[in-house]
Amino acid sequence: MTLEEVKNYVEENKGSDEVKAYLQGLVTVEGVQNFFTQNEDGKRWLDSERDKHLNKGLDTWKANNLQKEIDKKIHELYPEETDDKKQLRELNAKIEKMEFEKQREVFKNKALTIAADKKLPINKIVDLFISDSEETTVANIGRFEEIFGTSVQLAVEERLKSNGYTPPNNGGQNNQPQNLNDALKNYYSENNKG
Repeated sequence: MTLEEVKNYVEENKGSDEVKAYLQGLVTVEGVQNFFTQNEDGKRWLDSERDKHLNKGLDTWKANNLQKEIDKKIHELYPEETDDKKQLRELNAKIEKMEFEKQREVFKNKALTIAADKKLPINKIVDLFISDSEETTVANIGRFEEIFGTSVQLAVEERLKSNGYTPPNNGGQNNQPQNLNDALKNYYSENNKG
């Protein structure tokens, strides 16, 4: 009997119990394992089936459990705030804001005092100089004083140059009267000479 004749016989009698029993005896667990581990086609097919099974299982788990896990983690990270905790948080925020405003007012008063002592015109722009610390606020005013002083000095020098006025130099002698009485005396003495 040739291989072709055996194939034809098996095809024709595949429904018979004898043929089924014989074919099942040829297929063993060990033979199947060897086919799927050593044959490239078998490996690809088995990997494909594994992926399908894992993806289906993962999709089922996501549908049934993922939202619960997310909610659980969110609740763990951000527990619900009770009314007492909410009020406490709001009060703490108000206190911090009041302390910040109080500190800012102290710095503003300090800045205005320093500016008044140095005769700097910053009453309307004092808020620009206030910082998070007293030292920085004082330093900001110092920088303004330096810049403002230089600017005023340059403006005065420019004005004097543009007018062309040069004060008289009498060689150290000053013939000008010092006050009204001296001026009147000079006037009467010049008018009485003649």
